[in-house]
Amino acid sequence: MTQASGILIAAPRSGSGKTTITLGLQRALARRGLRVRGMKCGPDYIDPAFHAEATGAASYNLDSFAMSTPLLKALAAEAAFNAEFIIAEGSMGLFDGVRQEIGRTGASADIAALFGWPVVLVLDVSGHAQSAAAVALGCARLDQRITVAGVVLNRVASERHRRLVEDGMARIGMPVLGALMRTDTLSLPERHLGLVQAGETDELDQRLEHLADAVENAIDIDRLIALSRPTLIDRDAAVRALPPPGQRIALASDQAFSFIYPHVLAGWRAAGAEIVTFSPLADEPPPPDCGTCWLPGGYPELHAGRIAGAHRFLQGLRTFSTHRPVHGECGGYMVLGKTLEDGSGQVHPMAGLLPVETSYARPKMHLGYRVAHLLHNGVLGPAGIASV
Repeated sequence: MTQASGILIAAPRSGSGKTTITLGLQRALARRGLRVRGMKCGPDYIDPAFHAEATGAASYNLDSFAMSTPLLKALAAEAAFNAEFIIAEGSMGLFDGVRQEIGRTGASADIAALFGWPVVLVLDVSGHAQSAAAVALGCARLDQRITVAGVVLNRVASERHRRLVEDGMARIGMPVLGALMRTDTLSLPERHLGLVQAGETDELDQRLEHLADAVENAIDIDRLIALSRPTLIDRDAAVRALPPPGQRIALASDQAFSFIYPHVLAGWRAAGAEIVTFSPLADEPPPPDCGTCWLPGGYPELHAGRIAGAHRFLQGLRTFSTHRPVHGECGGYMVLGKTLEDGSGQVHPMAGLLPVETSYARPKMHLGYRVAHLLHNGVLGPAGIASV
């Protein structure tokens, strides 16, 4: 069995275009007949679904802060031994993470270092030219654990602009693997939390083909493949992220509840659990023959009125919870609360299983990693331990 080589597409900051270029590369290689797998650094539910559409294979998350090293290696091993090429996508800036021990910061650089993947840096060069080389040089030298193998220039204004940027890269010996001109035709629709979900994006396959065409025309893909390196993994790595919460799991699944990691579902199924989906937006209650109900995150705030009017779902959820466990995370946790206030200020009643009121009209919290220290013994562990 061959072991896939890989690269990691990263950028100095968010908004540089790495998702667009990642998807274009993934589809371009897949349509060449290669078995390609995508992977995503960090706790992102949206981008992996696009990776899966681009490659035809599941894309797993790799998070050096929230996941143990054995789990990271197991997920990478599963991908590497079932593909010929891995194109991983970074999150935020290449080195952005929390103040934590090296290798456990949640930064994309941790993942590149752990698996030996060279970094291809996407540089948004709008607004500067030769100075972009200083950014590339800083990224290449900041962390000796990783190798920046080359750059892809994005949002280039003209051929003259491109030549000026390339002059700067030549001064530092940085390979320029390609350049994409400034255009609006390569963008994907967005909303809060990131891209509009893959399942809701119109003509997605046509868009992916367009991205692949643009990448084929702008990037030296053969050279990029040659710069990749074999994934550093353990052949016997076999760790699952989360044991199944039951043998028959009722999983909410629709446009309001779609944020669940593919590797979690794969782990549950591998452990023998059966997953039965139902749709709260269709006013379906949790199937009564299941032993556990799982409400994942998603966008309940965009569908709060429909959820509030889904009386069969809400009453079925309350009935289910009287004797069996109900797990809600992210948006699912909000639905377990008393009310949900949408962005317009309208308050909608929810299940009322928890004394929680959520508002999108009065935001106060910020995205980011959190560590909780358990005060009492419980299902998450004994008192005193830290839980991510």
